[in-house]
Order: sequence, then C-alpha cells, then structure tokens
Amino acid sequence: MFLSQSGNSPISSLSQLTINSLGSPSNIVPMVVEQSGVGERAFDIYSRLLRERIIFLGTQVDDNVANSIIAQLLFLDAEDSEKDVQLYINSPGGSVTAGMAIYDTIQQIRPDVVTICFGLAASMGAFLLTAGTAGKRMSLPDSRIMIHQPLGGAQGQAVDIEIQAKEILYHKAKLNQLMAHHTGQPLERIEADTERDFFMSAAEAKNYGLIDQVISTSNLPAAGENVTIVK
Repeated sequence: MFLSQSGNSPISSLSQLTINSLGSPSNIVPMVVEQSGVGERAFDIYSRLLRERIIFLGTQVDDNVANSIIAQLLFLDAEDSEKDVQLYINSPGGSVTAGMAIYDTIQQIRPDVVTICFGLAASMGAFLLTAGTAGKRMSLPDSRIMIHQPLGGAQGQAVDIEIQAKEILYHKAKLNQLMAHHTGQPLERIEADTERDFFMSAAEAKNYGLIDQVISTSNLPAAGENVTIVK
C-alpha cells in the first residue's frame, strides 16, 4: 500500500522515518512515513520490509497467507536472483496444502532463503523453518519449535471418510520424508517423534537438525545481506 503527498515522484533520499500505527487493536498495521526533498510517502510496514528483501510470516498458514508469501518470493526472485531472501517465522502452523505451496516455491526460486524463527514455529511453521537454505536456518534463543503429524477430520459416508483418511496418511508420509531429508534424521525417528506434539528449544532444534544456528538479536542478518552458510 502506497500513499503519497507528492504524486508519483520518486524518493531520492531518506531524511526521516516515522512509524505510526493504524487499525484496530486486534489488527494493527504500522505505517512507515519516509520524508525526502520531494515530499512524503507512507508504506505499510510489510511493504517497507519487502524493499529490504524481508518477508514476515506471523499468522496461521492458510491459502491467502500462502498466496501473499509466494507472490513476495516470486517478486524478489525476479528482482534479484543473487541476493538472499529473509523469511521471519512466528507461526502456529496451519493448512498443509497451503504450506506445501510455500515450500515448493522456496525450493524453486533462485535466491537462498534465510529462515529465522522468533517466538514460535510449530507444525507447518516448523516445516517451513527447516525448508530454508541449508546452513542459513536460524532461531532466536528463546523461541520454541514444535513438530507433529498432520491434523485432520472427516465426515460423510464411509467411502468419503476413507478417501480423506488416505489423503491425511499421504501428507503424513510426505512431510516425514521431507523432514528427514532436511534434518538428516532417520525417517524412523521422524515418524516416532511426530506421533505427538514434540516441542524443542532453539538449542535442541539445532541439535535435531531443524536449524543450523542459534543467534541473538545482536547478530541478526542485516537487511539485504547475503548470509554465510554454516556447516
């Protein structure tokens, strides 16, 4: 979203940044106002972060969220295929199919995708965290990471329930295989650990192979920075 008092004039320099909060208490979207010699332009905070190649996943994963994140990933790929994309994750999870759409896009675009967990990465959120570029998957020290098997329910005739059950089992097997691939854990361990909610600290997630490093706020990657792979 772009609001301008100076028409379509480009901003040649940034002399001041002001942050305002707009919206209801349950849906506050901060606005960043950039002032320059040609006037003033306001961005919602997510658009401003996108200019720095930062994408923010801070909700449950559904089709609308997935479409938005995929569009941002494709845009940044087209804009510069050599610079890293940073994906910040604070999500309780959500739709498996929506999450898989994001996952496939991460794997297909050319830039490395740096994933950074803060707060919580659970279920599909944890899966997307570990789907980042190997060596560039991170977490802040007090974050929590949780993995488990897909959740689902079915109703209707017996044959309909059987179809849905087969689909859930398909997603369970697929996610376990991909999790084993990205973590380096044996498939049998992934299958056992995801039978129930399995919570980990950031340090435990590093030992498990879900992430590559635990970082502090003092060494978060800078906006637009290409991160060195940790082996």
